[in-house]
Amino acid sequence: VLVDLNGGKFSSAVNLYHPSLFLSGRKSCPLCPEEKFKACYSHKLRRHLQNLHWKVYVEFEGQRMCICHLPCRNLKPSHSGDQASGRHVAHYHCVVCSVTIARKTDIISHLKRHVNKGETEASYSGSSDVPFEEPAPSGQAYEIMKELGTNVQLLPNHTTPQKSDTYFNPKMKTNRQLVFCSLAVLAEERNPLECLDAFGATGIMGLQWAKHLRNAVKVTITDISDTCIKMIKENCELNQIRVDGGSRGSRVPRGPDGAGSEVEGAPVATVEVVKMDANVTMHLWPFDYIHMDPFGTAVNYLDAAFRNVRNLGIISVTSTDTSSLYSKTPNVTLRHYGCHIVRTEYYKELAARMVLATVARAAARCNKGIEVLLAVALEHFVLVVVRVLRGPTQADESAKKLRKLVHCQWCEERVFLKLGNMVDGEFNTLPCNCHGSLPGRTAVQLGPLWSGPLFNTGFLRRMLSAAVQHSMDDIQTLIKNLICESDCTTLKALVHGPAALTNQVECGVVIKTLQSGAESGPAEPSGKRKTGEESGNVLKKIKTDGSLAHPPFYYSIHRHSIRGMNMPKLNKFLQYLTEAGFRVSRTHFDPTGVRTDATLEQFKSVLTKYSVPTYTTATQTSVSAEKTVL
Repeated sequence: VLVDLNGGKFSSAVNLYHPSLFLSGRKSCPLCPEEKFKACYSHKLRRHLQNLHWKVYVEFEGQRMCICHLPCRNLKPSHSGDQASGRHVAHYHCVVCSVTIARKTDIISHLKRHVNKGETEASYSGSSDVPFEEPAPSGQAYEIMKELGTNVQLLPNHTTPQKSDTYFNPKMKTNRQLVFCSLAVLAEERNPLECLDAFGATGIMGLQWAKHLRNAVKVTITDISDTCIKMIKENCELNQIRVDGGSRGSRVPRGPDGAGSEVEGAPVATVEVVKMDANVTMHLWPFDYIHMDPFGTAVNYLDAAFRNVRNLGIISVTSTDTSSLYSKTPNVTLRHYGCHIVRTEYYKELAARMVLATVARAAARCNKGIEVLLAVALEHFVLVVVRVLRGPTQADESAKKLRKLVHCQWCEERVFLKLGNMVDGEFNTLPCNCHGSLPGRTAVQLGPLWSGPLFNTGFLRRMLSAAVQHSMDDIQTLIKNLICESDCTTLKALVHGPAALTNQVECGVVIKTLQSGAESGPAEPSGKRKTGEESGNVLKKIKTDGSLAHPPFYYSIHRHSIRGMNMPKLNKFLQYLTEAGFRVSRTHFDPTGVRTDATLEQFKSVLTKYSVPTYTTATQTSVSAEKTVL
């Protein structure tokens, strides 16, 4: 960025992002007097330049004029007319006539007059030798972070989305790895695979796809911000990934020599970078895999995503608007998701089912149905991964799984309403007796919510294989827990048992897995839908096995503990429920939660049976202490 440092004469210029400004030691701001901004270290100086000077620049003929606070103009007189007691006015320097102008609108009008007169050449020396540059990758203006073997350059304020277009959250590493594994599973079904990272930011997710899956995927990264597009281009060069120079959309410009963005040596992969709104991109071109991770809710992009996604493709949606998902702002929840919810003990699973209901409605509007492959709520995000099934029949089947939930506000028992228009007596469907024994309205209707399963066991097992193959140790334990939760069992042997290596049937589709062709015999074409009598048999099998799906929701053992009683350890309690004949597993939604098909009354009866009174434990402790003294 070229600025005047000699009172409007433009005899010298300085680059605000020159590496010399960010060397070790204290440095002064080149655009502020010492009394306004004292000398400081590089990270504070960089933040000051970006937030004060860089945000209010005026661009003209490829050069950008930042606002200047130096005493280049005469002092503005005070109210008493004394010029000596006045103050300096922030201003811009015209690059053509070197005049100083205070207001941004005035400098823009002033430059337009120069253009009308044909005066577009800068009057300062060295204007053609000092081009405009963003922070250089080799300088200290960027921070380099490595994740999953991929290097990305980050701005100093990358964790604050309000101050940076290139937002990057290191805590979302688990989310990115889960999305990567789901893409790797789909890449086994069809090759090559066209995938879209709809909100690129730094491009970290798309670069990981291209770097590890190579020719199995054709990656497209899109973003609406110029800063993000330039950042993605530099990160591609940093990882030896070539930016495709095709004709789709507004692409990253080529280098000065006319060639694409190449790096020294052969590129390891190729990505396509598009400067375009995500809705426009998804409306224009079809994809096999789409991932959406906007800042906040993704409901504004679901219609465009389902419009052009290919049959049996996958859409993954990450929602970070936890205030509306977790019942902190019910009015926003109703506005975005069309659901009425209250705060419950199972609020995280409630949020996942609410997002899935919104996704299913968006798919149904495009005559498409969904099969839920994965639904996770961790820390401050909710991730859902669904497979898209074309056809009005599939859309109707998905729409039938959207139901209201009756929730008791006293004991927190809950049950999905059956299909049909029930006017009276819907609250009597609750297994508890709170409605008859307590005064007033004890239950509320929540939803509509997704009432189907949240996991696909076969898909999760193949995700685990992908995590092991790509050395993702951080999420292997999580995926194993999800497999056990999907089967509603505590047996870890099911994760690596023989069933993990057999072909999985998902929605009438035979999906190839890690089993070799010699062992599995003649296989169906991967990703092809079965037809005729065989397809009908598969659909009947799916409906028959529907009763084996994991039970909805979970109970918190701490929420329902008995006062004055010491409850058993969680793993012991799971064993007691299993011995009582119930299906049981732990849940990733809550570390103290228990997913079981037992009702709340049955749950409490088992908990009461194996709980020990607190005074008994205290008496035993005192007796043993007395024996020790004697």
